Amino acid sequence: MVVTSHKELLNTDSTTGLWIGEFTDPYYEFRDKNYTVVIASPQGGQPPIDPMSKLTEHVTGSNRRFMDDDFAKHALKHTLKLDEVSAADFDAVFYPGGHGPMFDLASSTTSAKLIVEFLSQHKPVAAVCHGPAALLKAAEMEPSILKGKKVTGFSNAEEKLVFRSDTMPYTLEDKLKEMGAEYHMALLPFSSHVETDGLLITGQNPLSAGPTAEALIAMLETK
Repeated sequence: MVVTSHKELLNTDSTTGLWIGEFTDPYYEFRDKNYTVVIASPQGGQPPIDPMSKLTEHVTGSNRRFMDDDFAKHALKHTLKLDEVSAADFDAVFYPGGHGPMFDLASSTTSAKLIVEFLSQHKPVAAVCHGPAALLKAAEMEPSILKGKKVTGFSNAEEKLVFRSDTMPYTLEDKLKEMGAEYHMALLPFSSHVETDGLLITGQNPLSAGPTAEALIAMLETK
């Protein structure tokens, strides 16, 4: 799992980072199926957590499980540096969201190369909410990653509803379309929605995090 190291937003003192439920929901989907999970981030160490994701209305069962899981908390606090990992050592990669990836993972050459490596080795790449921002840099290197591919991610409508539009340098939906992707979303904002196209699996929003992980597991098990 690759998480963000970025917490600053534009035009505000509020901070962002990793949306914790988008990490914990998939994390336990993988753990409960006996997959080994290794966590990496651009800077390594403790990633910033979006304070909004810790509010009561956003807390999921996996959040509560995480708070009592010393092993998982230690793993998230001590992420590997992204340049220390190689696709050859793993079966798949998963990018959780939060607004942080829109800044660092969207422009990370190291992350982009990792995604290209996974796909070139015929291994799946999954991302949820703002996690698909990591695909943007990868698609600069290899346009076929997004061009004509069915994808989803946090929508323009959802961005407006969370009042973060003015704090972001761009919107993910628009960028994915600019890169030639065939963007799809749920009929209603904040409904679960997952797209699978070849080795690429994307989820639209926080509610899609668990289902995106389930789709990735299903793909791995068929292999």
